[in-house]
Amino acid sequence: MTDITDAYFSNLIGRLETLKQVLAEPMAQAASVILDAARGDKRVYVFGTGHSHMLAEEVHYRAGGLAFTVPVLVGSAMLHEGAVISSVYERTQGLVRPMLERYGMQPGDVIIIASNSGVNAAPIEAADYAHEIGARVIAITSIAYSAAIANGRRRLAEVADIVLDNGLPPGDAVLDLAGTGLRVGPVSTAVGVTVINAIFAEVASELAKSGDAPVYLSANMPGAAEINQKLVKKYRPRNPHL
Repeated sequence: MTDITDAYFSNLIGRLETLKQVLAEPMAQAASVILDAARGDKRVYVFGTGHSHMLAEEVHYRAGGLAFTVPVLVGSAMLHEGAVISSVYERTQGLVRPMLERYGMQPGDVIIIASNSGVNAAPIEAADYAHEIGARVIAITSIAYSAAIANGRRRLAEVADIVLDNGLPPGDAVLDLAGTGLRVGPVSTAVGVTVINAIFAEVASELAKSGDAPVYLSANMPGAAEINQKLVKKYRPRNPHL
């Protein structure tokens, strides 16, 4: 292992160890809100633009994942239809509402909004829309990043009901390239995925105590076809991506 590879592993592991302690309370709060939603047959939406959308894909139809999650996947706000223009879209006012309206969000639902910078128009509007509907908003964001670049703009951390501060520095990348002024080694995706999966594991654990944890199996596991088919049938009406 090279020095920089070792540094990346060490940096990420150290951050996760720290967040395990720092986020213990807000993660417990998030799990409680999601558990209430699950018990009320509500849905948990996950939204992010740019690379943050990968957290929405992470929870969707995932082996070991919860079936009541709904990814908000809009091509123009992601990367595969044009990375440069997607960066413009996420900063443009008024584009998120029509994106979210197709998902049929309801009062009592929950939306997890991932935005490392926490100041772009899209995540702020998503939070506002959810509150108008009567849904709860959980944010995964960097408070340090958004504080550094807000310049008077609203911040996701200020409008969410529960804030999961990923503790990352402005710019996301954590390793300096000596003599270049450049930084490499972004960690927001790895941190975000870890946090969201840990929360969902807690929720699943609580639901399992009453024998009702809607968890997908890997397609190659025994009994997976029957279990997954049953879950898809139940949750497809409110998940356009199943």
